Amino acid sequence: MSPSLSSVLAQVLAVLPLLQVQATVYNGLASTPQMGWDNWNAFGCDVSEDLLLGTAQKIVDYGLRDLGYHYVILDDCWSAGRTADGTLQPNATKFPNGMAYVGDQLHSLGLGWGMYSSAGLFTCAQYAASLGREKQDAATFASWGVDYLKYDNCFNAGQSGTALNSYNRYNAMSVALNETGRPILYSLCNWGEDGPWNWGPTISNSWRMSGDVYDSFDRPDSRCPCSGDEYECPLPGYHCSVMNILNKMSAVSQKSLSGGWNDMDMLEVGNGGMTDDEYKVHMSMWALMKSPLIIGTDVRTMTPATLSIYSNPAVIAVNQDPLASSGLRVWRYYVDDTDSYGQGEISLWATQLSGGDYAVALVNAGNNSRVMNATMTELFTSLGEQSELTQSFDVYDLWANRMTDAEASSILNGNATVNGTIMDVNGTTTQYNATEMSYADGLANDETALLGMKTGSVAPMGTLTASVPRHGVGLFRLRPQGGSSMRKRDEL
Repeated sequence: MSPSLSSVLAQVLAVLPLLQVQATVYNGLASTPQMGWDNWNAFGCDVSEDLLLGTAQKIVDYGLRDLGYHYVILDDCWSAGRTADGTLQPNATKFPNGMAYVGDQLHSLGLGWGMYSSAGLFTCAQYAASLGREKQDAATFASWGVDYLKYDNCFNAGQSGTALNSYNRYNAMSVALNETGRPILYSLCNWGEDGPWNWGPTISNSWRMSGDVYDSFDRPDSRCPCSGDEYECPLPGYHCSVMNILNKMSAVSQKSLSGGWNDMDMLEVGNGGMTDDEYKVHMSMWALMKSPLIIGTDVRTMTPATLSIYSNPAVIAVNQDPLASSGLRVWRYYVDDTDSYGQGEISLWATQLSGGDYAVALVNAGNNSRVMNATMTELFTSLGEQSELTQSFDVYDLWANRMTDAEASSILNGNATVNGTIMDVNGTTTQYNATEMSYADGLANDETALLGMKTGSVAPMGTLTASVPRHGVGLFRLRPQGGSSMRKRDEL
């Protein structure tokens, strides 16, 4: 190699780490998937200042803020059009004190302020949108103290159909937001059109990878025309079930990375369309696949069961793990015991975690309870970690320490304190305060609430076995015995 070529190569290698950082975290936000609440699934267009601020107070009171649910996101239908100079303005009846006031109130509670618009001529509910007005609207959002923008895809004037068309349309707002000088998390809601997992990471913090979710476990719906195997769908639609979106995610999960996440849409937990076990699958798999965790129910009227699902720190810790590695589907088999919709399958999913740990999910979407197995050989071969086959692991059940209905009821009734310092909840199995100690620090410190309940161990090349209920999940953390194992990815 010539001296001049060696010099050039050395310069390229020197800047390569910087290029990687800029590509993976384009604005420094969302190093782990964002968490929060959005009104759309539960309320649609029935939005108001009172709804947002009343919900925000409950998010604090119930300990959800301190678990990481940071953003309070106002979805569609807030606008009253534009002023004479083209500035967006809120509906004065719904928001009598204006948007900056709402932002100030949320910030005073230690929460982030999320706003909605669309990369089209109108929003999906046919209100004023931002296509061609990106700089003006970004400046308006920044002046209101906005910390998060959900940016939809309706009425896009035909500016889609190729990756470049969609990239250019969404990049216009990306540039405009960054030019405001205010850190604003940018969440694309283009339903997976034109492969946003390929171009989204350089201009945004998350991108929807499918049509809209609805409150069903596996019911097929003609409005979601592509099956779970059709991840690149020409008509993403809506009314997509949990299992439909999960299976679509299996093909594109590799595209998630720190600062840029595949978004599987909001959580439906608590809206009444699924069983408790089905909601546990929903929460578990959104967490394991590193989707943003956005509550989509009425927080003010949550049941104890709903609160205990949203509040499981051992499950959230998988989602917020600092290694930022999304899950993969190791295998899937169709089964004969199908449900009333003709659906029935079982699957094994896994992901790497920090400190040498792994998360494993056995999903039973069959119509009967069953014993399910995951061999370490198939698990680590799929993960590309064959060296782990000589390792023994302790097994922790991540739902075994779920908050009881009695404890959740006490919190909902205001008879339990959940917002103390980390010392107040240190050592408990059901509560955690990520405001005081991050999930990364808590995991490094072996905080009990983040680990679940130890239920056994698995030998080298052994088998993890679990009894999994109908439409249910077994979710486990594997921890190497004798301390952390050193993996190649940890060394990078």
